[in-house]
Amino acid sequence: MIRTPVCDVLQIEHPIALGGMGSIQAPALVAAVSSAGGLGAMGCHYLSPEQIRAGTAAIRERTNKSFALNFLIFDINEEAFAAALALHPPAIAFAWPRRDQDVKPYIARAHAAGCKVTFMASAVPDAVRAAEGGADVIIAQGTEGGGHVGWQTTLTLVPMVVDAVAPVPVLAAGGIADGRGLAAALALGADGVLLGTRFLASEESPLHPNFKQAILDSDGHDTLLSEIPDLAAGIVWPGAMSRSRRNRFIARWAGREWGCGRAVRRLMPPCRLRAATATRKRPCSRWDRMPASSTTFSPPARSSPVLRGKPSKF
Repeated sequence: MIRTPVCDVLQIEHPIALGGMGSIQAPALVAAVSSAGGLGAMGCHYLSPEQIRAGTAAIRERTNKSFALNFLIFDINEEAFAAALALHPPAIAFAWPRRDQDVKPYIARAHAAGCKVTFMASAVPDAVRAAEGGADVIIAQGTEGGGHVGWQTTLTLVPMVVDAVAPVPVLAAGGIADGRGLAAALALGADGVLLGTRFLASEESPLHPNFKQAILDSDGHDTLLSEIPDLAAGIVWPGAMSRSRRNRFIARWAGREWGCGRAVRRLMPPCRLRAATATRKRPCSRWDRMPASSTTFSPPARSSPVLRGKPSKF
């Protein structure tokens, strides 16, 4: 069994974490990863305080192991964040602050609530800022990941972050989908890995089978980095591009991003546009989360065998 310093910090058995993805609310998936010895995480940045309380209760009904509640600092809702801290989860996972935001108060509040803090960064300066702010674990996310990512590859980013924030443990993320990715991350100096898209294809994931099949069918070459999904939704994501599948919508607007947001707002009914803006949710939440990994995904497998090292189709 592989055990690294991050396991002691986060009180987990295996150096594997689930990304706190905001496109799904999946207590069953979070609990499955945690129960199998990893760190499950629930994305909370689009949830109300009531939903956070209900989701956390559902996780705790299924497992007594460590898990995290995840927030995007640039878009954090104070009421929701306070509700999460009041629940005293084992860990709080942060990501994506604006350059002008001070991350120390958020980290300090999480620590005051008895939580460990993980912090995702897509560049060395962001990782250093989080480590100096007191983060317990840094997650170095390369551009190969699904969803919102930075510009630097996992291969080059991880060792630089490891050197820059030592002795703070580092998890590698971005394009990792199997044991080979974990071995590569360890060779780069990381203490473990964080996976998002791979777990979306698991049995515990609440995604529609068609979306899971799209993940399984992807070879990485059918994805594209662009601002199109965010432009269409009227969202400004600090320092990030969105990795999405090359569908007809993306193909139509690639190279014409300047007109994308304007066209969507002209065509979208005003009531729907107001609702999307008020909730800060994109009109289509499934454009992203397709990885650039060249790893061939295999049919959905339960999370537990993956973490325990049992034979599976992973």
